Amino acid sequence: LPEHLERREVIIAVPQDQRNCALCGAPRPLIGYDVREELDCTPAKYFVNVIKREKLGAHCQEEQGVATAPAPAQIVPKSKLSDGFIIEALAKKYQQHQPVFRQCANLLEDHGIDLSRQTLTESILAAGDLLGAVVRAQAAVLVAGTYLQADETRVPCQVSDKPGRNHTAWFHQYSVPAGPVVFMFSMGRGRAAPAQFLKDFKGKLQSDAFAIYDKLGDGITHAGCWGHARRKFIDTIKAAPGCTRAIQTVQRIGKLYAVECEAREAGMDFIQRLVLRQAKSVPVLAELKTRLVEIRGQLAPGERLAKACDYTLGQWSRLEEYLKDGQIEIDNNWCEGGMRPIALGRKNWLHLGNERAGPKVAAIISI
Repeated sequence: LPEHLERREVIIAVPQDQRNCALCGAPRPLIGYDVREELDCTPAKYFVNVIKREKLGAHCQEEQGVATAPAPAQIVPKSKLSDGFIIEALAKKYQQHQPVFRQCANLLEDHGIDLSRQTLTESILAAGDLLGAVVRAQAAVLVAGTYLQADETRVPCQVSDKPGRNHTAWFHQYSVPAGPVVFMFSMGRGRAAPAQFLKDFKGKLQSDAFAIYDKLGDGITHAGCWGHARRKFIDTIKAAPGCTRAIQTVQRIGKLYAVECEAREAGMDFIQRLVLRQAKSVPVLAELKTRLVEIRGQLAPGERLAKACDYTLGQWSRLEEYLKDGQIEIDNNWCEGGMRPIALGRKNWLHLGNERAGPKVAAIISI
């Protein structure tokens, strides 16, 4: 068990009828302990801070002579909830995916604290509003760089003109592998949202083949995602497990990933990784393209394998882009992985309460 945890000793005594020697009757001396450790916990403890701000008077002034200690800054000014309480609730909802209604129910059932869902929700969103400044700073760092990954995921949102059903809104993610992550909220999935975010970006943009990332500016070079290309052939194998040509294609793509694994395990920097790719990945790609063209020529347009070939060959120049720059990843999986918490959260908190909450929740998830 972790060494940093507090150790609390629990002494279990020998029963009274065994504390004396059975032969001579003398008390048995203590010679040691049989020791084991177990992990334990106590329920969360809630308490009330009584904030007492000093007030100092003046001997020589009857009025306006009082000096009062300034009120501490709060996420929600004059709130009954401390900043620590709000942050804990925020983390429970967006890291542990525990909806507000469930948090309030637990507070009432386990601790006798009757807290309204509206109060807690508004407090969490107030924190999201403050985090917007941090996210804008992170966005400036991302746009000033030369390499970005981008992807998007849906988020249901309640709207007044659709009673009883949700509008499909979107979180657009922009990130650098192992670097800053920024989510931006949009009510639609069109090009307007990424065009606005990337208007000043000049560099390599890696994404899937979704059309909203096209035509965003002359200063942007598009890089494709081998993860998406590979997935098309995996889907073909799932539909037709005996499809030898699809299996062989996945195996060829696997050789590209083997090169990436070699670079990662060797701790290579971007320059070293580029040299390795040029030596080992370029020949594999050349063979793969030749084989895909050959396979495609044998298939009718509507076949699943034909569609996989069409997707990959149609993205070929973008899929080759990572061979020109050691900074670019082979796929968009870093970005996709960053969106998994949203997918888990959606199953629990279900939807956003309104459009105004979108940017605030996006800021929280970014952090």
